[in-house]
Amino acid sequence: MRLWPILLLWGSTLPAWGAHAYAMWGEPRMPVGFDHFAYVNPQAPKGGELRLVSNLRVSTFDKYNPFTIKGNAPAYLSALMFDSLLAGSLDETGVGYGLLAQDVDVAPDGLSATFRLRSEARFHNGKPVLAQDVKHSFDTLMGPHTTPAYKTLLFDVAGIDVLDDRTVRYRFKHPNRELPLTVGGLPVFSRDWGVENGRAKPFDQVVMDIPIGSGPYRIGPVRFGKDITYVRDPQYWARDLNVRKGTSNFDRIQVKIYKDNTARLEALKAGEFDLMRFFSAGDWARRVNGRKFDSGELVKGDFAHKQPSGFQSFVLNTRRPVLQDVRVREALGLAFDFEWMSRQLFYGGYQRVNGLFGNTRCETRGLPSAEELALMEPWRKSIPPAAFGPMAEPPRTDGPTTLRGNLRRAQALLRDAGWEVRDGALRNAEGEPLVLEYLDSSEGGVRTLSSWMRNLEKLGIRLRFRMVDFALYQQRLQKFDFDITTIAYQGSDNPGQEFADMFGSRAADTEDSGNYPGVKNPAVDAMIRAMVSAKSLDALLPACHALERIVAHGHYLIPQWTAGSHRMVYNAWRLQRPEVLPPYSTGEAWAIDTWWARMPPQTRPGPATP
Repeated sequence: MRLWPILLLWGSTLPAWGAHAYAMWGEPRMPVGFDHFAYVNPQAPKGGELRLVSNLRVSTFDKYNPFTIKGNAPAYLSALMFDSLLAGSLDETGVGYGLLAQDVDVAPDGLSATFRLRSEARFHNGKPVLAQDVKHSFDTLMGPHTTPAYKTLLFDVAGIDVLDDRTVRYRFKHPNRELPLTVGGLPVFSRDWGVENGRAKPFDQVVMDIPIGSGPYRIGPVRFGKDITYVRDPQYWARDLNVRKGTSNFDRIQVKIYKDNTARLEALKAGEFDLMRFFSAGDWARRVNGRKFDSGELVKGDFAHKQPSGFQSFVLNTRRPVLQDVRVREALGLAFDFEWMSRQLFYGGYQRVNGLFGNTRCETRGLPSAEELALMEPWRKSIPPAAFGPMAEPPRTDGPTTLRGNLRRAQALLRDAGWEVRDGALRNAEGEPLVLEYLDSSEGGVRTLSSWMRNLEKLGIRLRFRMVDFALYQQRLQKFDFDITTIAYQGSDNPGQEFADMFGSRAADTEDSGNYPGVKNPAVDAMIRAMVSAKSLDALLPACHALERIVAHGHYLIPQWTAGSHRMVYNAWRLQRPEVLPPYSTGEAWAIDTWWARMPPQTRPGPATP
């Protein structure tokens, strides 16, 4: 991009000042000049070691570049090694406070955001973080070698301009209150990363080059296939900055790698690492016990939070002809008996997911409002008629409804769609049986799938479980080569452009996008545009509700389950944590950021914080 005309035009229009933070709605909680966040201990000692287990499903890693498509990077690398212009807070949403950026100025028309960099910001190689590095990072992430999710997320960013060595201005195609936070949260890395013999390598060839970021940790000792250790940079430029005070307290963070869940659990019980988050209700209820728990060394912590529930779901790939009929998709959902699974498998530890925006102000209930109908009416031909009625709810098998009744409804839907039971199987007019494949990379998945498989058999549908190694699983997801799989979608308090990656028509035809169900619906695209362009909460909420209604009544997803707390086991003899639990904490990332090491570690029972 040629910068000279832009610099001449804008050189005299740089903002005289900017805000210390940016809030999508209202005002940021923390004032100018605040000392530290309320949920950290600013006097937390530095030192010691945090021993973790990888939070990724992959068994190892083969690159240090977390942004390219091919290969697997180590767990936590991006968060520990790269700073961004703005830093989020764990006790409020939709707010970013200055980190690399000293201040941020959003234009009154919402079409640009200008960031002024701190003069003290430094990369790990000692060089200053300059505006040219911010532009280089953005241009690289938008290039051909990174995951396409960046292109979708940043679709409404018109470009970035270097105004001087420490000032950049992002330009936006349309006013979008989320975009200053989106670009402010992008990782920033040095232009020197990947330079060899004075020349920059193509980004997809930057594989094992040590990342040059500006974050609080660097890569330390590595034993491939066993563990990686991040070491705290004692000269970290932001160590005394208000948004970093009381964080990054461990001298070393070791991330260990285990081949399967059983090995991880046994290693935890043996004291090989200090903290592990649990997603299995069965493990939590029955198998998290032993001598170290009895002594108080290991503690079970059930930490309530206010995070969005997300929408972990069975994903039905509508690129498959057999799944293109909404009646077939709805019938599959009617055969899923969550209440039985909750009693028999989950020990009552989960709640059913409902819609896209659970546990947020965007959650949809009841009949559409006048504002929602105004958004939906122009697209009526593309919207399931039921979406204009009460919000869809997952079928239940308790109370007035039963599994038998749900299966009868499913039979009627399948019959209307042209499927009849003949010769012991459900067949279409051509005599082809209804056979589907569930793709997973974990053998344990068949346990939670078995009751659904039995119920589908009663309808004449055969669901086969196909387990593949994680590398092949990733490859098949990237190419959308599956019938049904499970995706643990993360929720959002401030939904926006990321939903174009998950449900937008453009993403449906983009390999490695997040649109796994293959949704191609102009009404969905219109609701996403309305969300993204909303200038107030009063405009955002109807758009969220309309989108949620259309997707739910389209039966692209079969909702699974969620928990309202982070279940973590931690070593109370080696770790300490702040008294305040931030409502928007993110599990083990909360511990990595704000906990600290007991120094020296206890070697005998002592008081533990549950």
